Amino acid sequence: MNLTFLGYAVLAVCVGAMFPVQSAANALLGRGIGGPIAATLVSFGSGLILLLIINALVFRQWPSLPQLGAQPWPLFWVGGAIGAIFLSANVFLAPRFGAAATLSFVMAGQLVSALAIDRFGLFGFALRDLSIGRIGGVAMVLAGALLVRLT
Repeated sequence: MNLTFLGYAVLAVCVGAMFPVQSAANALLGRGIGGPIAATLVSFGSGLILLLIINALVFRQWPSLPQLGAQPWPLFWVGGAIGAIFLSANVFLAPRFGAAATLSFVMAGQLVSALAIDRFGLFGFALRDLSIGRIGGVAMVLAGALLVRLT
């Protein structure tokens, strides 16, 4: 294990720690303004503004029209549509399941999907075989989600 791996792992844990806070804040917002879709709209709007500011000040990654035109049209919609569904569902589920149970089930779903992406090399990812350890790890997360919710 090297420092780059460790740094990325810590970053991933820190970013992951923000997810329940986001779900809770958006659930409160949804209660105050009329529901999970309204809260998701506000959340995406504020996120867009923040991303525009950060990009303008730091990254300056503005795609050219030819770059945009060369991309398959579904790529313009899939990420945003999944993000909207993902965030809206979490805003809906967090107050009903609790933050820990919601996040546990979400992580289990993410890992099942990630195993499939790795196994079949989808989206240009490197092929990674399924192993007892990988399958067992995902099964343990799913079992943990059930324990978090049912106990």
